Amino acid sequence: MTEQDKVQVLERAIMEIAQQEAQAILDEARVKADSLQKQAQDKATAESEHILEEARQTVEVLLDQARAKAQLEAQMLKLQRREQVMMQTFDKARQQLATIPQRPDYADIVRRLISEAATTMGDEAFVIQADAATNRVLDDAFLENLTQQLNVHLELGPQLEEGTGVVLTTPDGHRRYDNTLETRLTRVQDNVRTAVFHILAGDAA
Repeated sequence: MTEQDKVQVLERAIMEIAQQEAQAILDEARVKADSLQKQAQDKATAESEHILEEARQTVEVLLDQARAKAQLEAQMLKLQRREQVMMQTFDKARQQLATIPQRPDYADIVRRLISEAATTMGDEAFVIQADAATNRVLDDAFLENLTQQLNVHLELGPQLEEGTGVVLTTPDGHRRYDNTLETRLTRVQDNVRTAVFHILAGDAA
């Protein structure tokens, strides 16, 4: 074998080795590429599932908030309607107060108004202010009888410009008790507000 033939044999051997190494490197690269691609797909899938889960949770939170807001608004609307019903009821009652002095038992009503105010204040002398219709009840005989009954001194003061009923003050003007029918109705309204709301609980529609 000539020297040239030996060289050619050596070259072919080197080329085969080089090709084998290149193929091995290529195979390894493909394996790594496949592995990286799978990892990327797995990561993308996991990230997609995470994003979807976060989106689902966000939607649930928004729905809960929307439901809570709707329930609150519905409750507020019910309360507003109940308040309107109550206000309308008391407004109608307030409009009828002016007719009470026309009742045949109005003198007894005035007696109770004055007695209640005097007892509440607990003083010994009072000035009575009343509207025109009530003043017609407060004649000398009425006042004398009530003075003896309550064991206090009673005298008439200036006529009331507003309201129906009586306002009692001490002679020095330091203490005052408004027992007009309008003020009594307002006190009743404040006291029974909760009870009225309970009564109207199922009737606000």
